[in-house]
Amino acid sequence: MNIENYIRDIQDFPKPGIVFKDITPLLANHEAIEACLQLLINDLKEKKIDKVVGVESRGFFFGMLLAQKLNAGFIPVRKPRKLPFETISASYELEYGTDNLEIHIDAIQKGERILIHDDVLATGGTAKAVCELVEKLGGEIVQCNFLMELSFLNGREKLKGKDIFAALTY
Repeated sequence: MNIENYIRDIQDFPKPGIVFKDITPLLANHEAIEACLQLLINDLKEKKIDKVVGVESRGFFFGMLLAQKLNAGFIPVRKPRKLPFETISASYELEYGTDNLEIHIDAIQKGERILIHDDVLATGGTAKAVCELVEKLGGEIVQCNFLMELSFLNGREKLKGKDIFAALTY
């Protein structure tokens, strides 16, 4: 099954000039979900993963499924003031300014092996911030895992030295 057939292009969203990759058709088809999950997990079968970190909010969809398949825990990384317990934060660059992501201070124990999952690797700013959070808590990043990579935005440059996997590359 070609999961790319379930990714819909939306012109000029969220603003003019952007072509948004909409994954909702993929999420609506159980066979496409399973095929995508198999692509995301394929080279992880021989790697021990203690916890999967999913990035708000679309990283939660497959992040939870990956955690379940890998017999691992799941950790949400969220935007500021969305997590109820004490957190640490990391900032990342936006087109016009910066934003922050947070994780609970007790989410990762030193030495735990972590899979980071998000839907898209674009400029790499979000993924880099999540890597910083995981490493600050003592986690060992096994892989940064994405449903899609927009390679023309050079996001890999911000993740030098990390094992990166994307099921689809544009």
